Amino acid sequence: MIWNDSFILLIAVGVIGMIVQMKLQSVFSKYSKVRFTDGMTGKDVAEKMLRDNGIYDVKVTHVAGRLTDHYNPATKIVNLSDSVYNSNSVAAAAVAAHECGHAVQHAVGYAPLKLRSALVPITQFSSQWAFLFLFGGIALMYWANIPELFWIFWVGIGMLVVAALFSIITLPVEYNASRRALAWLENQHLVTREQQGQAKEALMWAARTYLVAAISAITMIIYYLGFARRD
Repeated sequence: MIWNDSFILLIAVGVIGMIVQMKLQSVFSKYSKVRFTDGMTGKDVAEKMLRDNGIYDVKVTHVAGRLTDHYNPATKIVNLSDSVYNSNSVAAAAVAAHECGHAVQHAVGYAPLKLRSALVPITQFSSQWAFLFLFGGIALMYWANIPELFWIFWVGIGMLVVAALFSIITLPVEYNASRRALAWLENQHLVTREQQGQAKEALMWAARTYLVAAISAITMIIYYLGFARRD
C-alpha cells in the first residue's frame, strides 16, 4: 500500500537525518580542536569577511547555544553561537565565514535569498497550523463521516507544500553561502590546504542537514497524501 510505503520512507528519512546531524556534531567537535591561522576568533573572521566585501552596516553578535549560528536579513545581524564567537578554531572560522556569506548574498541581492526571506512569514504560519488542518480534515472525513469538509485537509496539504518549497529554496542559499565562504578563506590565504579541506568538510555536513530537511518535507507531503487515497 502507498500509505504504508510512505510511512516507511518517512521513518527512513528521519533516521538518515539523525545520522547526518550526529556526523555534523562529530565533525564540528573534531575541527573545534584545530587552531585557526593567527588565532582569529569566529568574530574576527566574520568582521574581516564583511569588511573585505565592503559591508559596513552588518553587526556581528553572539547567541546562546551550539550551532545556532544564523544571519538575519531583516536586522542585518550575523548571530554567532557561543561555541563560534570566541573560538579560534577552524570549525568556528568556517561557520562564521558561512554566515557572512549570507550577508554578502544580501548585499548583492542574491535572488534565492530574497525569495526565501519573502517566504518566511507565510512559512512560519503554515508550519504552525498545517497539522491542525490535516488532522482536522482527517477526523472529519474518517471519524465524523463528513466528507464535504475534507477540503480542510487539502488546506493543510497546501501549507506543507509551502514549507517544502521553503526548504527547497533554502538549498541553493546555503550551498552558495558555503562556496562564498570557502572561496574567501582561500583567496585571503587565511588557511592552509589542510585547513581548507577541514573547513569544506564541516560546511559540507552542515549543508547536508538542509538537504535532508528538504527531502523530509517532501516525504511528509507524500505520507499525508496517502490518507486521501485510502478507501
